[in-house]
Amino acid sequence: MFKKILIANRGEIACRVIKTARRMGIRTVAVYSEADAEALHVKMADEAVPIGPAPAAQSYLVADKIIDACRQTGAEAVHPGYGFLSERAEFARALEKAGIVFIGPNPRAIEAMGDKIESKKFAAKAKVSTVPGFLGVIEDEKHAVKIANEIGYPVMIKASAGGGGKGMRIAMSAGEVGEGFLRARSEAKSSFGDDRVFIEKFIENPRHIEIQVLGDKHGHVIHLNERECSIQRRNQKVIEESPSPLLDEKTRAVMGAQAVALAKAVNYDSAGTVEFVAGQDRSFYFLEMNTRLQVEHPVTELVTGVDLVEQMIRVAAGEKLTLKQSDMRPKGWAIESRIYAEDPYRGFLPSVGRLVRYRPPQEGARSDTTVRVDTGVEEGGEISLHYDPMIAKLVTCGPDRAAAIAAMSDALDGFAIEGVGQNIPFLAAVMQNPRFDAGRLSTAFIAEEFPDGFRGIEPKGETLLVLAAVATAIDHVYGERKRRISGQLTGRLVTREKQRVVRVGDAEVRLEVMRQEDAVAVRFDASTDAKRRTMVLQSRWKPGEPVWAGLADGREIAVQVRPLANGFQLSHRGVRENAYVYTEREAALARLMPEKRSTDSGKFVRCPMPGLVLSIAVAAGQEVKAGDTLAVVEAMKMENVLRAERDGTVKAVHVKQGESVPVDAAIVEFA
Repeated sequence: MFKKILIANRGEIACRVIKTARRMGIRTVAVYSEADAEALHVKMADEAVPIGPAPAAQSYLVADKIIDACRQTGAEAVHPGYGFLSERAEFARALEKAGIVFIGPNPRAIEAMGDKIESKKFAAKAKVSTVPGFLGVIEDEKHAVKIANEIGYPVMIKASAGGGGKGMRIAMSAGEVGEGFLRARSEAKSSFGDDRVFIEKFIENPRHIEIQVLGDKHGHVIHLNERECSIQRRNQKVIEESPSPLLDEKTRAVMGAQAVALAKAVNYDSAGTVEFVAGQDRSFYFLEMNTRLQVEHPVTELVTGVDLVEQMIRVAAGEKLTLKQSDMRPKGWAIESRIYAEDPYRGFLPSVGRLVRYRPPQEGARSDTTVRVDTGVEEGGEISLHYDPMIAKLVTCGPDRAAAIAAMSDALDGFAIEGVGQNIPFLAAVMQNPRFDAGRLSTAFIAEEFPDGFRGIEPKGETLLVLAAVATAIDHVYGERKRRISGQLTGRLVTREKQRVVRVGDAEVRLEVMRQEDAVAVRFDASTDAKRRTMVLQSRWKPGEPVWAGLADGREIAVQVRPLANGFQLSHRGVRENAYVYTEREAALARLMPEKRSTDSGKFVRCPMPGLVLSIAVAAGQEVKAGDTLAVVEAMKMENVLRAERDGTVKAVHVKQGESVPVDAAIVEFA
């Protein structure tokens, strides 16, 4: 077994590999760019080596720097994680030439399956069902349109060396193919150094299901069942689960057998994933094979009990697989939510900055559920625009899907992040969605369920009552503290002081509040709750803590709390609203206050995220129509097209190509 390995990656996956290596008694070496000098993976590793400037092309993607770091530290093997150099056959060969073991598949398997075009040709020869498409060289936009017309719309334009949703576009008509082809090719070039793309038929209302495979260097290959990854946004997975709510035992067995056959055909010898696009009728087609560890591997680990990183290390060291296919039956249900630095209320635009507060829920087993947090950040750390915006992966596992969803909802409520935008309210909203709860998924789920973008969930029903009660309990704690400081009496409140009006968003809840030993009791008014029930809240919450955690009528709940002027911002079950606790007199006066209105004239198109201006498509004096492209801005490895929202004449362009701009910077001004 290896004594020391180097992790050629950063962030949460580097930390993930370090944890397993440490448990196995293997020393670890981290590499880091200038932007990652204080990163968590650097602190966790036994040794760390700097490898260059922040841009990945000058650091994490430079194979020679990784090999030099191995020589400096005596690392015997390299785990590539995912992304960066993980699917580069030439990197694996360079390591082999240097006498360093690559903890991944052999270069021939990477070449056969890592290239999306070649893998489809190989799969077709192996009689694996594939999606109709064109796998040859596409010369230009006109050629792309011709091919798309022959295949039939809609089509998917996809980078050959792609992954993670980069270099991918869906075109519904000939008019969308040209620009989609250019954007996909440009993203592919900047992300992977390879601008080849291919076109295939896009299966409407599809589901994305993948099979985890694991092989050794002695010809043994097994599969570890499936993961469903249909909840996607811009072709980027957001929520994954295992098993899939779609598959039955027969389909699972057939898909697994195909995945194993394909892996054996290329002598696959590590962890890998065979991806399929599936119809709602359980028909399926080979999509691609990822010759690396997947981001979503934790859900498979929780339902099988197999540490995939450990298996990759053991296989790379030449050990035989001791796992049997008959042992790979799913035990329970696991769900993973990817927590990104982005603002779901502003079209999921990337967010960068310092993590002023980062308090994940407690990991471990509790009752019949398990919570796991894979992360590469810590409080006070920086989210950089140079890399993927992932903050953490939150994973829950329970005896069945309902239990896993409930555990995920609770864990999301208890996850406090401040300083950057984050998508926790959106993830929590998905958990409350009836269609998600029923397992009726597709890759169009987000677009169909949130057609106008995410605006949050309106507080109502039980959620409204919980938020009003928690706001009242928090206000009561503040009141008691003030009275202790000022030396006022702390006895029972007089009758008129019990009455409260709680405003949560636009909703008002009338109630009475009182202290009951170590609890706060609120009794809802008949206008709010027909039963006039009393909710008893117990918590050890103290002012300044970011999460109110406790019991509401004996049920465990968590509510994120952020202080506001005269109130609190509360987040719970996908609802994020400002809450204000008033006396009757204060509520009457608050209703008279005029609402603040935006003074934005709409003459400026502003940059919705920090980024790099790749191109400007207009000039001063030019007339544009609604929907016309104005500029393209790159942020966190994704190209974002800024379009005109109305017809008009450009008065001025305030940025230049190649310029780095902050959020809300004026890009184009209209007359």
